[in-house]
Amino acid sequence: MKRKYILPAFLIIQIILLQLLSFFPEVVERFYSNGLYVWISSSMRFVLGKISFSVGDVCYLIAIYFIIKWFWNQRKSWKLDWKNNLLQIISVFSIGYFCFHLFWGINYYRVPLFEKMNISKDYSDADLLNFTNKLITKTNAIHYQITKNDSLKVKFPYSKELVFSENLKGFESLTTIYPYFNYSNPSIKKSLISLPLTYMGFGGYLNPFTNEAQVNYLGPMYNFPTTTCHEMAHQLGYASESEANFIGFLASVKNKNTYFQYSGYSFALRYCLHYWFVRDETVLKQLLKTIHPGILENYKESELFWKKYETFIDSGFRLFYDQFLKMNQQKEGIESYSRFVDLMVNYYKDKAL
Repeated sequence: MKRKYILPAFLIIQIILLQLLSFFPEVVERFYSNGLYVWISSSMRFVLGKISFSVGDVCYLIAIYFIIKWFWNQRKSWKLDWKNNLLQIISVFSIGYFCFHLFWGINYYRVPLFEKMNISKDYSDADLLNFTNKLITKTNAIHYQITKNDSLKVKFPYSKELVFSENLKGFESLTTIYPYFNYSNPSIKKSLISLPLTYMGFGGYLNPFTNEAQVNYLGPMYNFPTTTCHEMAHQLGYASESEANFIGFLASVKNKNTYFQYSGYSFALRYCLHYWFVRDETVLKQLLKTIHPGILENYKESELFWKKYETFIDSGFRLFYDQFLKMNQQKEGIESYSRFVDLMVNYYKDKAL
């Protein structure tokens, strides 16, 4: 086989092997997620966590520069040598595809969290309503504890850097209950590309090549702790968006700081309200009457922020990311973020909030 065909052929082999691997989640859980990945991720975080800026973002910007430069240089020869140019593109993609899965992506094929934590998947509308009401009561109580006025929105008093360090305490508390959520060697950064992330509609992302948790620093602060915890959950190897939401929520509400608890509970409540918006708007209207106006003001703050950045870029990227998630064991695509409500409702059936 000619050398130029080796990496394209390797891409096909990788795709086949990953499809086979999806049938063996226990093997992935034992040997990768709790084996090789732990060593890879902790080593990356240990090294890069000491650097104050986002190394991954810099690497992406450099890569984009060279990609644009390559296409510009090949513009004249594309028609004459399209086959070799296409093989070069596939070869680079093959290498990236391999690194993505080796450094993080194989976690998509691990044992689902509901199995690991023995959480049921089924619940009724009555269960959801009961949980939503309990969540409203809890969120109202914490909101009033902070503001002393049910009509005032929560104004977060801490810096983003302090959030990064204080979030570790939430994970420490969570680890006393579930040791497999142990988080060490923090590597959490404010993303250098926060403005593009905002236009794409995202609060953060995990760089799978550097294992840095990248957080969009432009959004409303009251939600910042839980967004950060979500990305930290990805660093632990929980690739599913619904699972990262669930772990991020737990790490926030287990924090002793009431502002961090508010971030978690208000985050979860908003997802539950969205469920009722889809299922029964009459029930939603009744639920909204029981929520402190100040909490709704925080929701309005978020809504107005994201609305300012709505463009075709947001829609286009969400379509792309939706397909990406579906290709990686998350059949519901973007909607998989909301499935963490299923985990919450069943987790708290026999537990107090």
